[in-house]
Amino acid sequence: MYSVSSELYRETAARLTEAAGAAGYFSGSVCFRFAQTECRLTASVIVYRRTERLPEGDCELVADLVPVWWEFHTLVDGAEVLNDFSFAELRRSL
Repeated sequence: MYSVSSELYRETAARLTEAAGAAGYFSGSVCFRFAQTECRLTASVIVYRRTERLPEGDCELVADLVPVWWEFHTLVDGAEVLNDFSFAELRRSL
């Protein structure tokens, strides 16, 4: 079993929020390499935002990602390996 680290959760959250852009809903996949592991998150999520007020102006930050459906795949040396990914843990990484 592949154990998903806190660093991988942070990387996945960053890539997912980047892929969502300014939209309020995302449906698709993000694929990336993390160390020696190929990762793919396929998900449909509702994106909630909050306004952050800064001296240089307001910005919209992702406050929460609510999954409708998701799958997280990990491949090591080209072979899929089961993992312990948790979307709840991903949400805590925002």
